[in-house]
Amino acid sequence: MRIGIPREVKVLEGRVGLVPDACAELVSAGHEVWLERGAGEASGYPDPSYSTVGVKIAPDAAALYEQAQLVVKVKEPQPGELPLLRRDHLLFCYLHLAAAPELARSLQEIGLTAIAFETVEEGGRLPLLAPMSEVAGRISVQAGTRLLHRPAGGKGVLLGGVAAAPRGHVVVLGGGVAGGAAASVAAAMGAEVTVFDRQREKLERMRALGANVTGLFPYREAIAAAVRRADLVVGAVLIKGARAPHLVSAELVREMQRGSVVIDISVDQGGCIETTRPTTWAEPTFEWEGVLHFGVTNMPGAVPRTSSQALSAALFPYLTAVADGRWQQDPRLLAGVNIRDGEITHPAVREALAA
Repeated sequence: MRIGIPREVKVLEGRVGLVPDACAELVSAGHEVWLERGAGEASGYPDPSYSTVGVKIAPDAAALYEQAQLVVKVKEPQPGELPLLRRDHLLFCYLHLAAAPELARSLQEIGLTAIAFETVEEGGRLPLLAPMSEVAGRISVQAGTRLLHRPAGGKGVLLGGVAAAPRGHVVVLGGGVAGGAAASVAAAMGAEVTVFDRQREKLERMRALGANVTGLFPYREAIAAAVRRADLVVGAVLIKGARAPHLVSAELVREMQRGSVVIDISVDQGGCIETTRPTTWAEPTFEWEGVLHFGVTNMPGAVPRTSSQALSAALFPYLTAVADGRWQQDPRLLAGVNIRDGEITHPAVREALAA
């Protein structure tokens, strides 16, 4: 199969769909791999690192898409990429269509088959979402720590505190991969951490992070009490394929202390905090009622080398099945199909877009 890896064009997105080592394996297996010129540069992989393992370099996006049968990219197609996609393309990338009805309609009109990384499922897990969720969770607390600094617009709180000054309070909504990573970093910094989740097993894992971590069931009043006194709130709620529910209302955000910070990792799926809206790394924050909000939709793109390596490793076993034409007999990949022959095929995505 001819596999095409385009250069990502989302604002300040530096990741690349596959690193050279993964491409070398595909070439050895008999596939023809094409890379758009410069696609790996921001991740630390110049074109020669691909060409030396047998990858062909396309001069531009049009040439890349013309050659490709299977398009492997990171983020959802941007408006300028849509005219390059064809009905016979098989698209394999993050899509998050539940929060992107216009993109969904465009892909339906093209008529291609689209498999979304975030809905590929195996044993109840989302193996292609997990590595980027972990990266986003870690970045959320790193970014939140800086935003709490007074020069960045925050209230001037050091999360770990010091002698004679209390620890900062971090509230994490969701104890999955992203929320767990956020809680782990915040706990290691010495913050007081409160994690909300419905599953006891996840709450037990969060408590095991340290004596400064509390795991609670997400009763509405319990969330409200914690958010009101939080310095940093991290939204990390995920419902497979669907829009994230709003666990924090605009009214509750209004009750937070001025200079507090909200970081919503769930923004790709619409956000679990009502006042969240998508932002980019070029302009990552906005203020609402005195609370600083961070809603970057491609958080792992800030550390493209780490992210590309982690994503490529997770992706490779599934990609080989797609490239070999075995995906239609693979229940893991069939679960990931969002669009086929102009129809929305994933139940949760279809329900979210119909709402």
